[in-house]
Amino acid sequence: MKTQKKSKKVPARRQISAAEALCDARLSLGHVTLALDDLMKESGLSAIAARWQLTRLRDKVIRVAPRQPFYLIVSPEHRSMGAPPPNWWLHDYFEWLGRPYYLALQSAASAFGSNPQALQVTQVMTDRPCRAIEVGKIHVRFFVKRGIAQTPTRQLDGAVAPLCVSMPEATAYDLIRYATSIGGIERAAETIRPLLPLLRARELKRVLEAQAGNEYPVAQRLGFVLEASGGGGRALAKTVRDWLGAATDKLSPILLAPGRGKLGRGRDGIPLVARWQVFNNSNELKP
Repeated sequence: MKTQKKSKKVPARRQISAAEALCDARLSLGHVTLALDDLMKESGLSAIAARWQLTRLRDKVIRVAPRQPFYLIVSPEHRSMGAPPPNWWLHDYFEWLGRPYYLALQSAASAFGSNPQALQVTQVMTDRPCRAIEVGKIHVRFFVKRGIAQTPTRQLDGAVAPLCVSMPEATAYDLIRYATSIGGIERAAETIRPLLPLLRARELKRVLEAQAGNEYPVAQRLGFVLEASGGGGRALAKTVRDWLGAATDKLSPILLAPGRGKLGRGRDGIPLVARWQVFNNSNELKP
């Protein structure tokens, strides 16, 4: 009679080895992200077992969002923040989502050296609504642009990982377009001023042709802000003015800062700057 061999239990210490080994291997290659599917494929684990192993790693691995099987690997140097910097993993995250993105607005301006205000959140543009991400002390806020594919972008120089960022001209355009969401037109203008040496008339025209379309109010406000910035801003404002030239008959008077007061064609003490068809309702910006 053959005796049956008793099955050996896998030591508890080895039950988390597959996830930990893969995390360590990815960190050694400079990667700080891990999708659940990658772990399952590499280890042969089931989804339940793979999740359990990642959960056991606790502070070493953190989920980007509660319902998304996409994880960040937290190295010892980033433990105090609770997560690696967004610039290290945003590209991998959106590649996993299969959606377009780019570092935008004040975050993009900061990447080009414009830091008038300390920014506590990373601002990212994408093609449809996305919940804000909060992992550890990291905060990522998303903005939506339907024509995102038309925005000129580039890879950020010197980045630890691949990272798409809007070109300086597109950054300036977005700052005006989303001004009400980032602290107002004055904050947008304050962020644009340090970017002026980086802006090129030809690229600005390309952005207007690709982005503005029927969004003439954005171009009107941008031209006003560039002119009010003085220096090189005046030449760039002329580029906007020339571009608007063909659409002059389509321009309607608008408020420089939307949501503040009502249009009164000067009756409420708000001066109209005729060349831009903009009512200047800002106490800080002067044409």
